[in-house]
Amino acid sequence: QVQLVESGGGLVQPGGSLTLSCAASGFSFSTYPMSWYRQAPGMERELVAVVTSAGANAKYPDSVKGRFTISRDNDKNMVYLQMNNLKPEDTALYYCHADTSPRANEGYWGQGTQVTVSS
Repeated sequence: QVQLVESGGGLVQPGGSLTLSCAASGFSFSTYPMSWYRQAPGMERELVAVVTSAGANAKYPDSVKGRFTISRDNDKNMVYLQMNNLKPEDTALYYCHADTSPRANEGYWGQGTQVTVSS
């Protein structure tokens, strides 16, 4: 079965860093773009990073550009999100997503890992 398992979330102070990991299994990982999304309670789900299937290119919204870096290791079926200079507004549940379709709701989702940025 398809599985995406996130880890690495936690509580950090503003300005701190975290690296999230996503372990993928059950599908052809290396053939699809991978993304990270986040969602705070009562808020719309937001795309924060996407990386192409070979890991050559990545895109970010302005809200995280320059602070977050997505990467992947296709030999290990892993995708990562390095988050630097974290801000309170980064607090959210972060989800790993496999972009198996142009439509995000048709892809695969992990269970999420909580990131809380607070002093």
